[in-house]
Amino acid sequence: MNTVVIIPARYASTRLPGKPLLAETGRPLIAHVVEAVRAARGIDRVVVATDDKRIAGAVRAFGGEAVMTSTHCRTGTDRLAEAAATLGLADDDIVLNIQGDEPEIPPACVESLARLLRETDAPMATLATPLPAAEAANPNKVKVVLDARGMALYFSRARIPHDRDGAGFDGYLLHLGAYAYRVAFLKQYAVLPQTPAEQAEKLEQLRALEHGRRIAVAVVEYDGAGIDTPEDYAAFVSRQKKRK
Repeated sequence: MNTVVIIPARYASTRLPGKPLLAETGRPLIAHVVEAVRAARGIDRVVVATDDKRIAGAVRAFGGEAVMTSTHCRTGTDRLAEAAATLGLADDDIVLNIQGDEPEIPPACVESLARLLRETDAPMATLATPLPAAEAANPNKVKVVLDARGMALYFSRARIPHDRDGAGFDGYLLHLGAYAYRVAFLKQYAVLPQTPAEQAEKLEQLRALEHGRRIAVAVVEYDGAGIDTPEDYAAFVSRQKKRK
């Protein structure tokens, strides 16, 4: 069983075009992500999956591995499944999906995600982190509710669970967009029909739950602050300069 991290990276971005190639730190953003993931223990291979030759070229220039995927992938999971097929991964291999705009993801989070899938019989796993109640109403922060075994019950852009009596619920969990899959399930997942809640919430992971598949969740300490805007990137550059 091999554990492979695949990092999807697209050039097109509404709020920050060319994001993976931004290099005000002296290195492209995607290089920082690859470096963070490589620092995790127990990872056999790190691959960037992209539909853009400029990104693939940049990755290979700093010694990374890149695989080209179709420009017509409907979702990130489709891109992941295509990359896994191109790489010839076996059904019992584990694939981690780490977003290409998370240059500061702690290696420990990557390790926790891989370990969780190895230790459970669920076909899929993801991460969550505590969320302050004051931020729970933000629809851009996806919440998750777990059962007693640490399996996801539901994901939503709404505040869940609903604090009916206003007693001051303080157990909200923010879903982090990192996933782990067994390759055999990844192949199935990519072709499952879209589902009502998935389409209503615009949350792809709901497709797995609505089709009766379980998603194991590890709760970690990480705010999941990816880079979505020019302001996010400027703040990241500033932090990098302070570390030097």
